Amino acid sequence: MSSATDRDTLMHHALTAARHGFYVFPLRPGTKRPALHSAERCPRTGACRNRHLGWEQRATLDLDVIERCWSAGPFNIGIATGPSGLVVIDLDTRKSPQDVPPPRWSREGVVDGHDVFAAVCAEAGEDVPWDTRTVRTARAGTHLYFHEPSTVELRNTEGEHGNGLGWKVDTRAHGGYVVGPGSITSDGEYSLTEDVSPLPLPVWLVHCLTPRPRTAVSAPVVVPSQRLPRYVSAAVDGECRKLSTAVSGSHDRAAYVAGIALGQLVGAGVLPAATAEAHLMAAAAPLINGECDCTEAKVRRSIRNGITAGTDRPRTMPAESLDTTTPLFTERGAA
Repeated sequence: MSSATDRDTLMHHALTAARHGFYVFPLRPGTKRPALHSAERCPRTGACRNRHLGWEQRATLDLDVIERCWSAGPFNIGIATGPSGLVVIDLDTRKSPQDVPPPRWSREGVVDGHDVFAAVCAEAGEDVPWDTRTVRTARAGTHLYFHEPSTVELRNTEGEHGNGLGWKVDTRAHGGYVVGPGSITSDGEYSLTEDVSPLPLPVWLVHCLTPRPRTAVSAPVVVPSQRLPRYVSAAVDGECRKLSTAVSGSHDRAAYVAGIALGQLVGAGVLPAATAEAHLMAAAAPLINGECDCTEAKVRRSIRNGITAGTDRPRTMPAESLDTTTPLFTERGAA
């Protein structure tokens, strides 16, 4: 198939999604990553003239905009679940024979997210809601599309973390996106298998996914006032920004990773450990908001463990610059 044919086919799928009321944006060809620029590289022109707009803000139903965009190349299709009024339940498959269920789900017949979701439904005394709009993913997983509830704003969940449903079961709602049907990655194609309208999210699932009441931080975090070298300040700002925007379900990991990055500066002797911890705790404060099982003590423990690990691997520092653009781990932002 020629690249022009690929482009036209993907444009057709993007337009079809928009006509169903799903807000779309381009993903890099052959991947699940947004094709739009990041906040750090925002030119502050065009749509971003007044402020940076990310993929969620730039997702659109405008057919003319979609045609112009997909005329430029064979972009995969991202569907922004929040603006689209969707909650998508993502049932993953195992990635290898060693990818086995944790003890909570280690039982006969449970091998992947499909089985876990069926077990969750059975434990709730409910039928599995298979008869909604459904997409088969490139790795033989399943996306179940539902209309979001009008009573509460749901956010993303990851596996068993926070108020997630279970192993290999993720959800995408406000702040998330899914790869739309027609998209192609190295693992295969995303295909629509149930071409029906999304059902309303069952009430019992709304209760399961509703964020818990806010857990208050005991006291405001006081960040030490001291002058840091320019490259150290840039590194601290970068890690704090990444931590403060971590998605629900990944807060522990994000706090630990940020701790490692700044711990390497602590080990290099250019950043006091107390200063690193204070900055990261201040950045993490918005995460302790009831959307997951985060507590102040839990976040602080993850940060301290990361700083300790990073201190054991001190970074060799250049004299006048520091590259803070390469993350230690790749963020998982899509299903």
